[in-house]
Amino acid sequence: MPSVCVCCKERSATLVRPKSGEAYCKLCFFDAFENEIHETIINENLFKPGETVAIAASGGKDSTVLAHVMKLLNERHSYGLKLVLLSIDEGITGYRDDSLETVKRNQIQYDLPLIILTYKDLYGWSMDEIVKVVGLKNNCTFCGVFRRQALDRGAMKLNVNKIATGHNADDIAETILMNILRGDIARLKRCTAIITGGDNETEIEFVPRCKPLKYAYEKEIVLYAFYKKLDYFSTECLYSPNAYRGNVRTYIKDLERLRPSAIIDIIHSGEQLIIKSNCKMPTQRNCERCNYYSSMAVCKACVLIEGLNRGLPKLGIGKTERLRKQLKNKEDTEKMSISSLDDTSTSVCCSENSLCHCKERFKDLTTNPT
Repeated sequence: MPSVCVCCKERSATLVRPKSGEAYCKLCFFDAFENEIHETIINENLFKPGETVAIAASGGKDSTVLAHVMKLLNERHSYGLKLVLLSIDEGITGYRDDSLETVKRNQIQYDLPLIILTYKDLYGWSMDEIVKVVGLKNNCTFCGVFRRQALDRGAMKLNVNKIATGHNADDIAETILMNILRGDIARLKRCTAIITGGDNETEIEFVPRCKPLKYAYEKEIVLYAFYKKLDYFSTECLYSPNAYRGNVRTYIKDLERLRPSAIIDIIHSGEQLIIKSNCKMPTQRNCERCNYYSSMAVCKACVLIEGLNRGLPKLGIGKTERLRKQLKNKEDTEKMSISSLDDTSTSVCCSENSLCHCKERFKDLTTNPT
């Protein structure tokens, strides 16, 4: 490592930036990292003065760095934003309960309001309970679907203008490759967008999400958090080792070791993809049950909840046509009226939220196939 920082030419270099391979001192690295995020915010026009922005806070390195940098840049460059922390408690004992303690400390450290929503209150199921009936193989499907909708619920409750998430360059590169491997053209088209949501033509306009850390490497986020001595939670989710994303992540890390620019190159490639005009794309609509936006008549979250409540946890996993036929043929599912649904077989109602899965909104899945 060179003894002198390539930026200031004065102080001793203490680290090598993974993105460029250049040697920096700590102070110059902090400035470069923060300025790059500021340029992303300004160039992409992520925020407008006076907006309220909810920072999706999990207590991990990405969301902690995001909260720290957003507060710092908001004050330094006078963005004029009102920042709040929004956390989702999935109900994972020994993981999320510990990470939420970090979020609560961040709330005090950054002097920001905090709201926490739980899967148990929103859907009637915690992730621990879901894993008991689903197993370890497909549990991340439930968590990902529920978490996306839970963030929207929290944002509506806080009445915010945007949600800022801690997705970094590594996350986006992984998502691009996952969608390519799955042949998911619809998600491949929008997964590189730095702002998503809020532009659909459904009955309800949902809160847009933005990714200020889109071009920040995960390794640089770790370096920033380490040298800044930020308070974050670093334990991996107990259920994530079996996730499909883990295989793609390992592949990308191998690529990065051979070619550090591979991550940003994948993102730029994804941004330049053009979908053929004759390619059939799903149409966004509102879920017939909960009114959440979906490309199907019944959204994925409702299908998953239905499967859990009816003892068919694999109902929303993969190709579900066979399971739907089984459900239709069962005598107790030939006709499901509102009166037949009691409080124990539905999710918890949140009367002040238009997205709740209360029993008045449920219809028979067999008469409304997705």
